[in-house]
Amino acid sequence: MAAARGGAVAEGAVGAGTGMVCFGWKGGIGTASRVVGEAGATVGVLVLANFGSAPDLRVDGVPVGRALPSPEELPPRPAGSCIAVVATDAPLSSAQLTRLARRAGLGLGRTGSVAHHGSGEIFLAFATAGRRSRADTGRRGADESFADAGLNPLFAAAVDATEEAVLNALWAAPDVAGRRDRLARGLPHDDVLALLRAYGPAAA
Repeated sequence: MAAARGGAVAEGAVGAGTGMVCFGWKGGIGTASRVVGEAGATVGVLVLANFGSAPDLRVDGVPVGRALPSPEELPPRPAGSCIAVVATDAPLSSAQLTRLARRAGLGLGRTGSVAHHGSGEIFLAFATAGRRSRADTGRRGADESFADAGLNPLFAAAVDATEEAVLNALWAAPDVAGRRDRLARGLPHDDVLALLRAYGPAAA
């Protein structure tokens, strides 16, 4: 807590992300956000990415994991897990935040996750706006509430930002040597970019 600071969030093999492996490559911490103009709000996502099998990795819809050389120098790993924290300044209720948190799973799916048996995905969401005193037990007034009909852009933002946060974690993490000379390799940037270009202009 004493070391907390503002500014850009460190990504890759930092903090709790130091020992993480994602899709067989070095994983870790990733973050991304979206400004949702029609809702007058922002949605941000932070992930701790430690899940997936190498052949399943997708980048912008391109199945790069099938074409990349195998990174698996590490012994076989269990299913792994991913923690995703979704934050917004929209004044959402607890029920709406629960729905928003669940969209993180769709973002993981875009990267190739199939939520393997034994994988422990945890999704949380919180709002920085619309907080009320615990002593105030009454219902929100209409001017304090966020209409369910306006949630769709926030849902889309959460999915997009979760997908990008996972890819940012992979992109930021370098090769990391661990115990017994084990090596977790960072995602090969040049190879991934070449595959995106080969797939077509839409992907690149």
